[in-house]
Amino acid sequence: MTTRIPHLRWWIATLLFFSTVINYVDRQTLSVLAPVLTKELGISDVEYSNILTAFLAAYTLMYVGSGFLVDRWGARLALFVFVVWWSLANMSHALAVGVWSLGLLRFFLGLGESGNFMAAFRVVSEWYPAKERALVHGIIQGGAAIGAILTPPLITWVNARYGWQPAFVITGALGLGWAVLWLLVYHPPDQHPRITEQERALVLTDVVTSAPGNRASWRQLARHSEMWGLMASRFLSDPVWWFYLFWLPKYLVEQRGFTMLEMGMLAWIPYLAADFGALFGGWMSGRLIARGKPVLASRLSVMLPCALIMPVSLAIHHVPSRSMTIALICLVTFAHMAWKTNQNTLTNDIFPKPLIGSVSGLLAFGTGLGGTLFIWMTGHVVHAFGYGAIFIIMGLLHPISYLITRRFVRHPVASVE
Repeated sequence: MTTRIPHLRWWIATLLFFSTVINYVDRQTLSVLAPVLTKELGISDVEYSNILTAFLAAYTLMYVGSGFLVDRWGARLALFVFVVWWSLANMSHALAVGVWSLGLLRFFLGLGESGNFMAAFRVVSEWYPAKERALVHGIIQGGAAIGAILTPPLITWVNARYGWQPAFVITGALGLGWAVLWLLVYHPPDQHPRITEQERALVLTDVVTSAPGNRASWRQLARHSEMWGLMASRFLSDPVWWFYLFWLPKYLVEQRGFTMLEMGMLAWIPYLAADFGALFGGWMSGRLIARGKPVLASRLSVMLPCALIMPVSLAIHHVPSRSMTIALICLVTFAHMAWKTNQNTLTNDIFPKPLIGSVSGLLAFGTGLGGTLFIWMTGHVVHAFGYGAIFIIMGLLHPISYLITRRFVRHPVASVE
């Protein structure tokens, strides 16, 4: 007799949490090892930028492709394939011998990694009642945060003990182990042999009663200034996070005099500050709404001070103290994530529920493109002008993004015809 598992959907949420942790550990392993790897393989700042661009280009393109595969294969098979693909690609980084091999392997990694989130969206829609979906999305995003925090000390320790090649092999192997567990645990709720009848009824009843409405075409969405305003706003501000995700360890070691050990012990702190920023930003705007302030005004009221804090970035490269450098970076990542939490929520505030999927896909592609272009540009700017110029640019992006949001995102979109 098959044993039923109570609260099975929360075990599945836990698996999605850990797949996202592994996703972020794998993408950041190169970032942490960059000071060692670029020196050993003779990779310049421009070439390192091109390698990162290869990842982001594939990652952005597969926002569309992975969604198609999830719909065609289902979440169980699709997520298994994505995780196995990116885990093998990550392990293969140990074979890199130069710019071209590393760039190609990075491209392969990007092809698989965005599929984690597309499959997770499908799982959430299949398994969770409407009242639980926001919580599960929060759990998934928490996996990204934990992955970003764990990677610097973990990879620094592995590199110091075994070298950079084993760091890629070990982190890649984590994904392969997870993929086996996923196949054992996950099935759609209407087919799962271990779900209790009570939980099956809860999940399937809610799915039936909350069926989505008609989807809008991209051409219809493009008629609304709110769509373009949100896309332009995220196109400008999202690249700041990609810089801190991919360039921070390299910057701390090569420009601020940190040893690899010191970097591994301290580079996680800005990511923790970002987590606190995300929590604070969501709490603060929610508090304003509870006091009776209009929803859009509440979001913008939190975004404005965050945008005004971001020019602190201009001082990061010039302060003499390394502790002050970390402190200023933490302030910036805190403000960025408080901003981003409210910026992302604007999508739900502005557009009706049946359109959220279409809008989110367009925005994800647009912001991914912004990150790709910015990361490509970073290597060239650093090579020609130094890091100071990049910090100046990043300090101006959020204020400009705020003005665009204020100008174009004015009211909810009732419908798209």
